[in-house]
Amino acid sequence: MHVTQKTGRAGFTLVEVMMAAIVAVVFFASVFQINAMCLRSIGSAKESLAAIQSVQDRAERLRNLSFADLTTTSVIQNLLASPANPAEFLKKATEVVTISNYPPTPNGVSRFTRSPSGRVAASSVATDLPTGLVKVDVAISWTMTLGGAPRTEQTSTLISEGTKK
Repeated sequence: MHVTQKTGRAGFTLVEVMMAAIVAVVFFASVFQINAMCLRSIGSAKESLAAIQSVQDRAERLRNLSFADLTTTSVIQNLLASPANPAEFLKKATEVVTISNYPPTPNGVSRFTRSPSGRVAASSVATDLPTGLVKVDVAISWTMTLGGAPRTEQTSTLISEGTKK
């Protein structure tokens, strides 16, 4: 009786195992990179949404003021002393409210800035705001948490003197 011996063994060579390991590492690294990009995108979207909501909240508060209060510097400064909403985002954003004559006139612009610390400053105060129609601009500016890009969200509205119904 004659027994045949196999000369090769079943299995993988060291080179095949190393190549499989490298392919697996590259695959998982790309999955983690895509995950990180998605998380940055979600963070950016959250900041933009918080800014849009804050701009709309501030504009709504200004629209709800009486026309006399809207054109009174001290009332606007007191309103801006508190944030537009309780969002944590506003602790890193600068808010600018501009109230101006409509149509524009040279001395008809009041501009108020609320810093991230909550300090309110009037950079200009109108000397001839009308008793009929004003344009209100609200802008929020911040630096993106991820990437450090400057961003701004803003809105404008016209408000006329009269009775609200």
